[in-house]
Amino acid sequence: MQEKKNALKVAVVAVLTAVVVVFTMIVRIPTAKGYLNLCDVAICFIAFTFGPWTAFIAGGLGTAIADLISGYAQWAPISFVVHGVEGFLVALIVRQESDKAIPAVKKLLAGIVCVATVTLGYFVLSGIFISGFSVAAAEVPGNIAQSGVGVVLGLAVSYAVQRAYPPVRGLAW
Repeated sequence: MQEKKNALKVAVVAVLTAVVVVFTMIVRIPTAKGYLNLCDVAICFIAFTFGPWTAFIAGGLGTAIADLISGYAQWAPISFVVHGVEGFLVALIVRQESDKAIPAVKKLLAGIVCVATVTLGYFVLSGIFISGFSVAAAEVPGNIAQSGVGVVLGLAVSYAVQRAYPPVRGLAW
């Protein structure tokens, strides 16, 4: 029985990775050195619903694959690290051992960590490896907006999915 459950979890991670790719590619707003997108909506939904390892793998791998497909291959390693860590940290913060609602304080902290991880992660890593810090600084407001919207919409989608299908929490990993 455990083997079937593990196989299901691996399949869920694969599907959610594809969801992140789609959310990353469906809306792309060009910026100085990359683009803004809706990946954080999917990543936060996954973090709030499926747990830290699923959020790390799907968030990191999904955004890296989207960068590779979109012609932004230089961003793929940075996206993998930043969005993987984002999903992992958000999921750790909101992790619940019971079916009780996540306290508002945890949601707020998760949102702050999400915005800080994405904004600082891209600023530091792109400043070092891609564009220099002056161009990276120009990307900060967009990254704040992208991740902030991602937290709010990701939380809303998570709430709706868990309400419509409560057993989804059993797929957390």
